[in-house]
Amino acid sequence: MKQNYSQKAYWNTNLKYLAILLSVWFLCSYGFGILLVDQLNQINLGGFPLGFWFAQQGSIYIFVVLIFVYVRLMNNLDKKYGFDD
Repeated sequence: MKQNYSQKAYWNTNLKYLAILLSVWFLCSYGFGILLVDQLNQINLGGFPLGFWFAQQGSIYIFVVLIFVYVRLMNNLDKKYGFDD
């Protein structure tokens, strides 16, 4: 029974991490790259409008950073629940 609870808690925490990280990525790629592009284009980054930068490169960079954040979170979660090798 205890192991079943531990597995459910582990999985629920994993799903919470996924929901948060995917929400951040959605906000950056869809929100900044499409919905808020007009407001962000008033700011320049490297000679390009910020909205254009988010649509072309920013969401990809953020996705890569989120992958590393997810790996770190999952390593800590594995240690917490004893699933690490």
